Amino acid sequence: MTNEKSIRVHAFGDDALGDLDTVGVAAAVAAGQISAREAAEAAIARAERVNPELNAIQHADFERGLAAAEHPAEGVFAGVPTFVKDNTDFAGLPSDQGSLAVKARPAAAHAPFTEQFLSAGFTVLGKSTMPEFGFNATTEYATLPPTRNPWNTGYSAGASSGGAAALVASGVVPIAHANDGGGSIRIPAAACGLVGLKPTRGRVVPAAEAAKLPVDIISNGVVTRTVRDTAHFMAATQAYRPATGLRPLGLVEGPSDRRLKVGLIIDSITGKPTDEDTRKAVLATADLLGSLGHHVVEVPLPVGKAFMEDFKHYWGLLAFSTQHFGRRVMSPDFDKTLTDPFTRGLARRFVRQAWRTPTAIRGLKRSEQRYRAAFADVDVVLSPTLAYATPELGYLSPAVDFAVMFERLVQYAAFTPLNNASGGPAISLPLGRSSADMPIGVHFSADHGDEQTLLELAYELEAAQPFAKIH
Repeated sequence: MTNEKSIRVHAFGDDALGDLDTVGVAAAVAAGQISAREAAEAAIARAERVNPELNAIQHADFERGLAAAEHPAEGVFAGVPTFVKDNTDFAGLPSDQGSLAVKARPAAAHAPFTEQFLSAGFTVLGKSTMPEFGFNATTEYATLPPTRNPWNTGYSAGASSGGAAALVASGVVPIAHANDGGGSIRIPAAACGLVGLKPTRGRVVPAAEAAKLPVDIISNGVVTRTVRDTAHFMAATQAYRPATGLRPLGLVEGPSDRRLKVGLIIDSITGKPTDEDTRKAVLATADLLGSLGHHVVEVPLPVGKAFMEDFKHYWGLLAFSTQHFGRRVMSPDFDKTLTDPFTRGLARRFVRQAWRTPTAIRGLKRSEQRYRAAFADVDVVLSPTLAYATPELGYLSPAVDFAVMFERLVQYAAFTPLNNASGGPAISLPLGRSSADMPIGVHFSADHGDEQTLLELAYELEAAQPFAKIH
């Protein structure tokens, strides 16, 4: 950890984890160079060193994690320490959903995706933080301390998987569980300088709540520091349960010789231009792609402003359902008087326009066809992950007036929701830097089931322009 005048915080050091990525830690454990317990001990020591500054752990489960590390599970990542996000059940720990309104009891069993996640052999050390119900794009709270960005503790770590991203970026663990209902893997990956892949809908085991949603917008995954970690994780998920109805995805180990036609989108459907720092990062990536032999062409947005109105309404529907049926869907002890102002504002916004619900749901379902049509002439689409560089803490706080904060949030996170509604895969890569020396994510989308192309391209870009390190 840095001195009190510094604003950058990390835990990298000369211990069992060193600066190894997930594949590297697993290889060291497998070779007997370190033990799974030593890896867990190093991660715990790192967490104790930096978490007081970052506030990225919702529930520490260190003793149980150490006991599990004595006899690590089998899998490609056997003995690698990690954290599970606080909206996904892990037996013995509560799922607080980032909310004071949820008085969660320890889960009796793992969620279905948790079983898939654990099949890789991870040692779980606890739960990571998230904003209330994952509705926000920053991990901040109305009355509690925020989760801070390790690149600069005055800035947002993104959300909703903000705690996961802060733990990985700061070096506490090399990989952490994340999930994405509107950008919640890709947004914190962009904010914290990480790789964040949102898989195709159906690629991994669905989230527990997916069956209850009129449109399943949630995908589970991870945030990592290297492309190979994400590629190996995705291969592990398919070894556990191959996706049906999608092209097979095995282990992607490097770039392809195939040159791609890349569609370029620089501004979002909100009508507000992308900020200068982000625009430069995306255009520089387009130039890099050209220098590597790929063909980049500007393409139109596949959907219009009506899409964002439909997604905003659906967002409100989820908040309304949580606010008014929380005892049924969250916890018998749910107390709706303790939800934050943003959740309540979203719910009220929905009530005023409840009549739009059938139209909004139909519009979101139609987005899949329009999204897929965009890949008739291009292989991937390049865009910003976010419309502007990572903001300082407070800008998107739920304590800000709802109308002001909601407009800011819609403008900020305008690029990512289409992949959730349509079900298409996307990846954010840390290829840019802002004028404030903060990471900027660059976003690539592909047709359903084509994670392979995204990973191959990510490998190539990582080699051509190595990702910045925090230490």
